[in-house]
Amino acid sequence: MDFYQTIQWLTGQLHVYGQRIAALENALRCAEEEIQKLKEKPPIQVGTIQYKFDQLKVETLEGTLSIGLNPQDLQGIEDFAVQNGQPGTPLPPIEMMQRSLKVEEYLNAYMDSELPAFISAAGEKLGLQQPEAYLSFIKNDIKKQLPGRIENHLRTTHSSDTDESALEKTAAELKKEIENGVLAFLTNLPGTVKGEPK
Repeated sequence: MDFYQTIQWLTGQLHVYGQRIAALENALRCAEEEIQKLKEKPPIQVGTIQYKFDQLKVETLEGTLSIGLNPQDLQGIEDFAVQNGQPGTPLPPIEMMQRSLKVEEYLNAYMDSELPAFISAAGEKLGLQQPEAYLSFIKNDIKKQLPGRIENHLRTTHSSDTDESALEKTAAELKKEIENGVLAFLTNLPGTVKGEPK
C-alpha cells in the first residue's frame, strides 16, 4: 500500500512541476516577444543642439514644465509656442491656492445645499426613478474633478483683482458646468435604469 501511495504522490508532484514549467515557458515566451518588439523600435538619436541666447527675448513666461518627457512622447504635442499678449499676469502660487480654496468652499456649500434639489428636479423631468440614488456618486465624481477645474478657470480668467465678486463669478461658471454635467449624466443613463422596458 505504501508503494502505491508513493507512486501517486510522485505523479501528483510531476503534474505540479509540469504546470510550473508550462507557466514559466509562457512567461519566457512573453518576455522574448517584448524584447523583440523593443529591438524593432528605432533608436532615439539626439543631435547637437545649439542655443543662441543673444537672440532670445522673453517678455512673459507661462506654461507647464513637463519633467521626464520622452522624445517619442513629443509626437502628439503640436504646439509649444508661448502666446504673448494675454491679459493679466500669472498669479503667485500662494494666492492661487487661496483663491482655489475659496471657490471650492463656495462649490462645496452649493453641492450640500442646492445640488440634491437640482438632481431631483432634473431626474423628475427626465422621468427617472429615484435620481437621488446617484447623489453620492455624482458628488464624489465632482469632488475628484473640482481642484483641476477650479485651477483651470482661475488660470484662464487672469483676473488680478481679489474681490469676492470675481471668485463668485468663477464659482457661478463652475456651478453651470456641474449642472450641465449632471444633466448629461442623467440623460445618458441606460433605458433600464430610467424605467423603460428592455
